[in-house]
Amino acid sequence: KPRTSPYAFSGCGAEALGWLREAANEHGLGLVTEVMSEQDVDLVGAVADLLQVGSRNMSNFALLREVGRIGKPVLLKRGRSASIEDWRHAAEHLLHGGAPGVIFCERGVAGVGGQPETRNTLDISAVALLKQVERAVVWVDPSHAAGRRDLILPLSRAALAAGADGLLIESHPEARRARSDGPQALSSAELERLGEELFI
Repeated sequence: KPRTSPYAFSGCGAEALGWLREAANEHGLGLVTEVMSEQDVDLVGAVADLLQVGSRNMSNFALLREVGRIGKPVLLKRGRSASIEDWRHAAEHLLHGGAPGVIFCERGVAGVGGQPETRNTLDISAVALLKQVERAVVWVDPSHAAGRRDLILPLSRAALAAGADGLLIESHPEARRARSDGPQALSSAELERLGEELFI
C-alpha cells in the first residue's frame, strides 16, 4: 500500500498476495489488490481477479500500459487533482493496452484550502456523469473520501443515489487498532449495520 509517510505501515509485500488469494478462495470471493509498479504487474496479475491502479498512479502511463497488457479488468481510482477528462484518458490507456474493462472509482478530490474536517471532497457529480450519461461502471470509496468512519454511511447513500454500481468500504475486525487507515475503517459490526441501512 502506498503511504504518504515512508515510516507508516505499508503492508507485507509479495508474501501477502498468497494470503489474500487463500482468503478469497476460502470464502468464495474475488480478489482486488493494488499494483504499484511496472515490475509488480505480472506478480499481482497472477493472483488478482481485478487489478487496482491507485490514485497516486492514475497518471503513470507506463504502468497503465503494463496493467492493460495482463488482460484483466481494472479498478481505476481517480487522482486527487485529476479532472474527469484526465480520468477518462487514464482509462483509455488501460483499454488501449489490452484491459477488457475499467471500473471508475471516485475517492474524492482535493478540496479548497486543504479542509481538515474531511480528507477529500467526494465528487458526486462525476459519479452521476459517468454512470447516468456515459453508462460507465462506477464505484465510490467513501472511506478514503471522508477519512473518518462517521461519514461513511451518508456518503454511501449519496453515492448510490447518484447511480454508483458499488462501494469500496474500509473494514477491520478491530478498526481502532488497525495499522493502516484506522480512523476511516468500520468494525465488523459497523459494516453489517451499514449493509442493513443500505439494504445490501
